[in-house]
Amino acid sequence: MSENVYIADIAKYADKEVQIKGWLYNKRHSGKLWFLQVRDGTGIIQSVVFKGSVSDEVFKNCEELTQESSVTVTGTVSADKRSAIGYEIQVKELEIVSVSEEYPITPKEHGTSFLMDRRHLWLRSSRQHAIISIRHEVIKACRDFFDGRGFTLVDAPVFTPNACEGTSTLFETDYFDTKAFLTQSGQLYMEAGAMAFGKAYCFGPTFRAEKSKTRRHLTEFWMIEPEVAYMDLAGDMDLAENFVEYVVQRVLKNKKSELESLERNLEALQKVIRPFPRISYDEATEILKKAEAEFEYGSDFGGTDETIISEGFDRPVMVHRYPAAIKAFYMKEDPEDTSKALCVDMLAPEGYGEIIGGGQREDDLDILIEKIKKHDLPMEAFNWYLDLRKYGTVPHSGFGMGIERMVSWVCGLSHVRETIPFPRLMHRLSP
Repeated sequence: MSENVYIADIAKYADKEVQIKGWLYNKRHSGKLWFLQVRDGTGIIQSVVFKGSVSDEVFKNCEELTQESSVTVTGTVSADKRSAIGYEIQVKELEIVSVSEEYPITPKEHGTSFLMDRRHLWLRSSRQHAIISIRHEVIKACRDFFDGRGFTLVDAPVFTPNACEGTSTLFETDYFDTKAFLTQSGQLYMEAGAMAFGKAYCFGPTFRAEKSKTRRHLTEFWMIEPEVAYMDLAGDMDLAENFVEYVVQRVLKNKKSELESLERNLEALQKVIRPFPRISYDEATEILKKAEAEFEYGSDFGGTDETIISEGFDRPVMVHRYPAAIKAFYMKEDPEDTSKALCVDMLAPEGYGEIIGGGQREDDLDILIEKIKKHDLPMEAFNWYLDLRKYGTVPHSGFGMGIERMVSWVCGLSHVRETIPFPRLMHRLSP
């Protein structure tokens, strides 16, 4: 009896009879031969149907097969140097599980709106398959990095009673007899995690109700957020650059063929090696000034500003010590210049902008209370957060990295919408 195998493992079964269960990706006909491109989710393999080796019914069934018809193919694995995976299957049996209706996505060019409306089907294409496969590797690398360095995963809630970054970009929802918000970040909860475990991280969905249509923004995205007790800003930057180097080099090692299929410039990724350049906010504004950019000192950097700043570097650049006035209430002020915050943003090269944002947290109870008042935030919503300063406060730092922006940069994509299976945008809630 033929063994049911996955295409990704086909090299283990050279000269053996196997069974592949999948879908027809493409086909072509030449006299007494059908060449069926069959995919099973792990890869694509050519299955050769020779009229002299199969029944008349099987050969005739090949004519009926349409793109994305589901099939079970049985045959012998043979080496083929012309194949991208080095093997093909000499078919003996072919069972049609289901004949697909006319598939809406064809090799011709389709508009973005057309493809996004059919995202559930678009995921089957080779390009989208490569991107999501790389996303999977990025996420696994993130988890392995922190798991291998003594961090504990501490899950943060999705429903929260308070804002992390401010109330203007929150999705509000009814929560029985009160209001709740979809989380913008798990950071505040990771501060509690760090006080309990020393080194903690969370990984999950986050939400921003920003009315933004840029190529870098989604309303729902995934973040990984580490937090470490007794760590200052310098240690935070060390951790961030170690982390990003690890993730990028891991993807280069394990997903090279997928990157090549996307025509990604691998040389650019190979340069992502520590140490990363570190410049202050003031130094970054000098770069903008020299470039004659329209920028007002004291404001945050926009996408164009980030691109200009990063153009002079061949790897991510870390910009630290932004004006405290434009940063979140929990950022600690620089004791050497209280107008600055002990924060850092990591800007990816090649115009991909911020991929990491973080810094040292305010650990003084009285100062934190004053900042909450200054930002006009509801004190009662932060009572639990203040407890972290009442009971054994220590210096601590952390950061957040958006998975989608990381994937967009690593893959060299023009829009972040392709980095997540089912993107949520300002005007898209389906499929």
